[in-house]
Amino acid sequence: MKLYDFPGAPNPRRVKIFAEEKNITLDLINCDMAKREHKSPEFLSKNPSGKIPVLELDDGRCIAESIPICRYLESLVPEPNLFGNDPFEISFIESRNRFIELELWSQIGTSWVNGPIVGAMGIFNQIPDAKKASDKNVEVYYERLNKEFSSSEFTAGDRYTVADITLLSAIDFASSMVDLKPSESLTELYRWHNQILSRASSKV
Repeated sequence: MKLYDFPGAPNPRRVKIFAEEKNITLDLINCDMAKREHKSPEFLSKNPSGKIPVLELDDGRCIAESIPICRYLESLVPEPNLFGNDPFEISFIESRNRFIELELWSQIGTSWVNGPIVGAMGIFNQIPDAKKASDKNVEVYYERLNKEFSSSEFTAGDRYTVADITLLSAIDFASSMVDLKPSESLTELYRWHNQILSRASSKV
């Protein structure tokens, strides 16, 4: 299977971490976003949204978006289970993952699009006030996470799941590329982060 990837891109990293946890080998195909290869007619035939990651199966069929790709991989290799073992856990993990995507990732994305790296590309009309608001929203969410981790070892309960992968990729991207590193005062958040980062899969 081929995974369309780009170094430093956070969403392909989610899939790569997931695959590492499953001991699944993926053939990484570099899709150079700096050269806009993800907007080429060839790539758009694989994913009309023009985004990575995309998983291309051996028969040429393609699956887009991180979570659907991870669900496909989990169906191939059910253990270790990362999406939930019973109806409640499946739903709870999904809800925690959605919180991160909708309430944290969306704000990191706004700060990224309106930040200096994207600004230097000259491809968007930036809105400084939007970045100011989203920066603040990210900081507030970090504080919320810090409180939650005071009573929960992992993002969705007492074991490692796909929600931890989503959160790790969000925080690492925000810290390294968007200048939104969590405050060092958030000790419980850092306890979680160090624990997750110590896993071999997180090194991808």
